[in-house]
Amino acid sequence: MNHLIRVTTEVELAHEDEVRDLITRCAQQVLKSEGIDFDAFIDVTIVDGETIRQMNAEYRDKDAVTDVLSFPMYDFYNGEAQEELEYDPEIDKVMLGDMILNYDRAVEQAADFGHSPERECGFLTVHSVLHLLGYDHEREEDDRKLMRGKEEENLTALGLVRA
Repeated sequence: MNHLIRVTTEVELAHEDEVRDLITRCAQQVLKSEGIDFDAFIDVTIVDGETIRQMNAEYRDKDAVTDVLSFPMYDFYNGEAQEELEYDPEIDKVMLGDMILNYDRAVEQAADFGHSPERECGFLTVHSVLHLLGYDHEREEDDRKLMRGKEEENLTALGLVRA
């Protein structure tokens, strides 16, 4: 498959190329592990805390800085499309959705959790892509366990294990 992960940065990053590569690798891993058999497109934007706080307030009624937001384009349920997917003729791919990442928050959380920023950024990317594919840890316990298991499987495959 020829998936496209576009990563745009709206903030200065010390290791921008490495962060872009990490996000791309993690998103591609999830699409591969989920057996996505169509050319998919995910648009990732790295923003600052204030931008993600505003988006969180506007779209989720939560006026707080967060780490990642996912905006799916289609209705999926645990990896299965619940509606017909359409190729975008301009990019010749199916637009799965948007991921908004607060990289500064990822770095802070990595320090809090005692692991690397790469592991935290990888986790947030895997988490977000799973949300785009209809996985939801907030639905019910079985769904939470399913999503957590898929997160760990993908992170292990990527070599991003907890320290």
